Amino acid sequence: MSMARAQQLAANIIGEVLNGCNLNEILIQVIQQHSELSASDRAALQDLTHGSLRYLGLLQQLVQQMTTASPPADIRHLLIIALYQLHFTRNAHHAVVNEAVNHARRLHGGRYQKLVNALLRRFLREHEDLLANALKQDTARFNLPAWWVNYLKKHYPQHWHNMVTAMTKHPPMTLRVNRRYTDAEQYQTKLAAAGIPARILDTHSIMLQQAVAVSKLPDFASGHVSVQDFGAQQAIPLLNPQSGERILDACAAPGGKTGHMLEWADCDVTALDIDSQRLERVQENLQRLHQQAHLHCADAKDLHSWYDGNTFDAILADVPCTASGVVKRHPDIKWLRQPQDGQKTALQQEALLDNLWLTLKSGGRLLLATCSIFTEENQQQVTRFLTRHADARERLSRILLPNSRQDGFFYALIDKI
Repeated sequence: MSMARAQQLAANIIGEVLNGCNLNEILIQVIQQHSELSASDRAALQDLTHGSLRYLGLLQQLVQQMTTASPPADIRHLLIIALYQLHFTRNAHHAVVNEAVNHARRLHGGRYQKLVNALLRRFLREHEDLLANALKQDTARFNLPAWWVNYLKKHYPQHWHNMVTAMTKHPPMTLRVNRRYTDAEQYQTKLAAAGIPARILDTHSIMLQQAVAVSKLPDFASGHVSVQDFGAQQAIPLLNPQSGERILDACAAPGGKTGHMLEWADCDVTALDIDSQRLERVQENLQRLHQQAHLHCADAKDLHSWYDGNTFDAILADVPCTASGVVKRHPDIKWLRQPQDGQKTALQQEALLDNLWLTLKSGGRLLLATCSIFTEENQQQVTRFLTRHADARERLSRILLPNSRQDGFFYALIDKI
């Protein structure tokens, strides 16, 4: 893929995201529409769009301070991509500028060709001063909307700075080692033999020094290891499934936690998801792990569509949320979310949790799990739930903040008495 083509596609994708579209969905659409793209082309396009969105606050501020009047949206998006290439990649500067100017020539009758050329060349000449000035703005310094920074300062006064720093980093590739076959120490030896440096996080978790294709991981195809964020790996130890228990995984796709609980114990798992295509991924993951579960494509809160009346010993309620804890992996989330979204999703969660509670036996336990750092969806949700249900007792709750080895998660284990 030529640089010009990469800039064009990436700028179009950024525009779609800033109009409210999901980055992964747009990437899939573009890749399907352009079958000529090779695997390396697709990876390059993903890196370019993810990187530009990761540092969008800074890039937008640079464009703003170098233009007296805002150019059309497609020109702004082209500038964002080109500035990202100039500042954050090893692309040849002259090639980045020339191709961006050539693309601008094809837009709006070429009226903004000179602007693009002048702005990019000015950045190359004055980048130190321009960056220093841009970084005076919180949105540019932290690459988060101002409301998000203020929210974190309010709710995490001791941790907010480390959180926003972590949220701009590339996410690590972390492995969950299947305890039915081996442990982290033994698997690290296999990785070393394959030339893949890694460090052990705990007895069955490993973080790679650098991401690799799963096809290069020893025994991946035979289910000895799975790719899963270290924070996500904490869910099943908290739920602690026991052999012989009936367990519900209420929002199962893509199946990482489903597989983990079946590695943990010989339990009888029912896995639900409302999306049939995503449920297929659960089945694929279970097949690779040589495990089985009862899969149902259904809305978990619509009990009539799937529940047979037999109560469960334990429920994993990995409920829909704003995903505010996983922006390292999904940088579009930073720019798509609005201040009221946490409260909106919390209301959706309430209906789901209330219905799931009906399917849990007395003496059972429910683990509420979110990949959010917004308190409305987390501890406030638990407080409201306990108020509504006299037979509920909170055993523990835990917030995992985003850091260098994990995304952000919240867990609360609730007993039914």
